[in-house]
Amino acid sequence: MVIVGAGPTGLTAATLLAQYGVECLILERWESIYPQPRAVALDDEVHRILARLGLRDEFAAISRPHLGLRLLDRDMRVLAEFRRDVAEGRHGYPQGSLFDQPELEAILRRNLARYPTATLRGNAEVTALVQDADGVRVEFTDNATGEHESVRAAYVLGCDGANSLTRASICATMQDLGFTQRWLVIDVVTEANLDQWEGVHQFSDPARAGTYMRVGKTRYRWEFQLLPGETADDYRDMTRLHPLISRWTGNIPLAELEVIRAAEYTFRAQLADRWRDRRIFLLGDAAHLTPPFIGQGMCAGLRDAMNLAWKLAGVFDGTLPEALLDTYEIERKHHARAMIKLAKFIGTAMTAGGEVGNIIRRAVAPRLHLVPGLTDLATDSQTPPLQRSDLVIRPRLRRTLAGRLCPNAILDGDRRFDDVASGRFAIVTSHEPSATERADIERRGAALITAEPGSQLHQWLRTGGARVAVVRPDGTVLSAGRQLPTCD
Repeated sequence: MVIVGAGPTGLTAATLLAQYGVECLILERWESIYPQPRAVALDDEVHRILARLGLRDEFAAISRPHLGLRLLDRDMRVLAEFRRDVAEGRHGYPQGSLFDQPELEAILRRNLARYPTATLRGNAEVTALVQDADGVRVEFTDNATGEHESVRAAYVLGCDGANSLTRASICATMQDLGFTQRWLVIDVVTEANLDQWEGVHQFSDPARAGTYMRVGKTRYRWEFQLLPGETADDYRDMTRLHPLISRWTGNIPLAELEVIRAAEYTFRAQLADRWRDRRIFLLGDAAHLTPPFIGQGMCAGLRDAMNLAWKLAGVFDGTLPEALLDTYEIERKHHARAMIKLAKFIGTAMTAGGEVGNIIRRAVAPRLHLVPGLTDLATDSQTPPLQRSDLVIRPRLRRTLAGRLCPNAILDGDRRFDDVASGRFAIVTSHEPSATERADIERRGAALITAEPGSQLHQWLRTGGARVAVVRPDGTVLSAGRQLPTCD
């Protein structure tokens, strides 16, 4: 297996595959970690993925739980507030966390080094991918020596970002979903206390929309929409930048505010028209670009990795047919599109309409909790269920748990669902299986988890109208019903 790109998505995919014993080579064009911060937020569903990688404590040490989202008008008045729980939610982690991406990539790399089946090679720029019936020839250049090399792979995962060579190699194209904005992204370090609400501030000023959040003990992030004719170069000096951030910094002297970065980014809403060509797959920004307004850009890439890794591992060990790899695009593309549309909605609601839009925001923002899907994501961090597929058995006209994540509930002592399932299929049931059923589940290598009356899992099953749920290795419910599934 070759993975192109060693950002969070590629490192996550490599680690998950290595946990299943799949040999991986990760080729990264940069010599080491890209030093500038980019992604700064993730939710508890993705925090759960990091814990699955073995990074529960390490990520907790570099991240800050946040209180949720506030929408502010240009006078800094709160139009709407969506609070999140900073304690352990249904997945065992805060519903939202802020962090510094280079620090996250550092712990991902250190963790990957624990696995002898995974090799990370920097300064290796992939130049071509050539498929045949048996695999893919990956051609790359060693940027340090200039030497041209190649390697054969059974599959290739393209985690190589928005300008993906992998995407070009399979002739996939990005579909524009109708959102393009230029924004200034600013990272500031200060020992001073800004004394602000410890959540994400979305600032809706018809003259210039903005975002603020505290991402570390001394690190702060602002994002402001650039006006026509402006560039990031106009704001690299604190004297030019200060008028933008002074609403939050107040009387803190300029000398105490250090600009780490002031860079221009174009926020886009795009989705690749296809995510696979035979043995080559697209993941992360190579497959989708999400505006940052709901903090789901990097999250989507880690969800891609979690969805695909166990399926590839099953194909490698012969427990799953290769045809089931088609479910990756079916499931993830629909989910990614839903999240992009929601991010686009928030971005448009923040920035559109000038003064008229500002009047509308004042009237509409307090009612945003009525928007389908927004309340779940903003206050409960729950994202939509996966699309129906051969690995998500959902009835068309009845509500079901299938396609949703099983809660990472406490089972006994400090052990949670993920600790017991341990990357396997799991049967969660509220009735006592017979000895024959137990033996059959054990023979098939699945985990059997009994949902005791009064427990979180028991209540989850009841709420979903089920007594039994079959849970996939990625924590997604494959099917749910009243009886244990029969096996041939």
